[in-house]
Amino acid sequence: MMLSYTPEAETFRAEVRAWLEANLPIGWGTEGFEMTPEARKTFNNDWPAKLYGGGWICAAWPKEYGGRGLDILQNVVLSEEFARLKAPLRADFFGDTLVGPTILQWGTEEQKQEFLPKILKGQMRWCQGFSEPNSGSDLASLKCSAVLDGDEWIINGQKVWTTQAQHADYVFLLARTDPVAAKHKGISYLLVPMHQSGVEVRPITQPDGTAEFNEVFFDNARCPKDNVVGGVNNGWAVTNTTLAHERGSSATTGYRRFEDEYNLMVDAAKDNGAIEDPMIRQRLMQYFTKWQILRINGMRALSTSLMGKKDPSMAAIGASNKMFWSEMHRDALELALDIFGARSMLTDVGPPKGTWPAVARISGRPGYTTSPMVSAFFFSRSETIWGGTAEIQRNIVGERVLGLPKEPKAPGE
Repeated sequence: MMLSYTPEAETFRAEVRAWLEANLPIGWGTEGFEMTPEARKTFNNDWPAKLYGGGWICAAWPKEYGGRGLDILQNVVLSEEFARLKAPLRADFFGDTLVGPTILQWGTEEQKQEFLPKILKGQMRWCQGFSEPNSGSDLASLKCSAVLDGDEWIINGQKVWTTQAQHADYVFLLARTDPVAAKHKGISYLLVPMHQSGVEVRPITQPDGTAEFNEVFFDNARCPKDNVVGGVNNGWAVTNTTLAHERGSSATTGYRRFEDEYNLMVDAAKDNGAIEDPMIRQRLMQYFTKWQILRINGMRALSTSLMGKKDPSMAAIGASNKMFWSEMHRDALELALDIFGARSMLTDVGPPKGTWPAVARISGRPGYTTSPMVSAFFFSRSETIWGGTAEIQRNIVGERVLGLPKEPKAPGE
């Protein structure tokens, strides 16, 4: 399935390639390229400023808010060129991808002027305060409260599974601002400073020793009255915008990390003889087929957008996409462990440290490090949960696309 690129898009591609060649470290993208820990740290510190200087962060945003106003195809080309060289394209994922576009759509002019420039420059780090101990998939049942006190909101409650909360400057948070309204109607979307005495962050240590998830406790924490996005008690509608960005993926690049893992699996199976097992071959081809489906569906969605058409079937694709790739990847990492066998559990003998995706998660607490592959396996289990569980995605497809009866409510709901 081929995509036809306009001459203007190809001219833009040449611009992006030239910039990457001039700004990435010499040798980046070539076989065997590695950086020392010191060089990697320097690169990570300097890269956001370079991205901002090049105009690549949030380049599809309107020019009046710091973007370049790219059209759909130009934005696709930008993603493709950065993905081709595996070059980072984000200053802060939660800021660039989730809260930034939400403020762009729902925020006041004052909110846009205050927050968007800092997001673009990588000067403000964010985390997402949605899930609670008893409100994950049923997000609208959240209990965290915000009460207006003069010119400030007073916030009390708890959030959980809050990624990167220990590093964040702000949290975009859902709180109940009308306790007597229907549960979807009394929620507001607040932008809350993290660096204050009323906010406590407790890391949640994972099986591989990492702790990117956190519990966050709010005890009379405060944020300005004007930090409500989209209006008081309208947070559910605003939240759907954020979740749409979280569940989306780049149409022509989203499949590539799965393709990379597939190629590593095939090479390993050939090297150790696992390829001779007919069940291993069958499972490899199932994985190949599925990431090809993911690639084709991305192209289909992009083509529909470029033509300005509304394909009713695309609603089903969008709702099931996250369920599809997360379950596909969970099964693929089980296959990877079967191919490598016990070797995958050894940090010094398993898959090479510089090659396996998710290599950044190999560091753990002393005495409990894991190989990059096992760490990726652990993470793949979580992918079927965050951003909406697979069970919830099935309900969405069944109810909103297939027209099936809604799931029965529990007694008392």
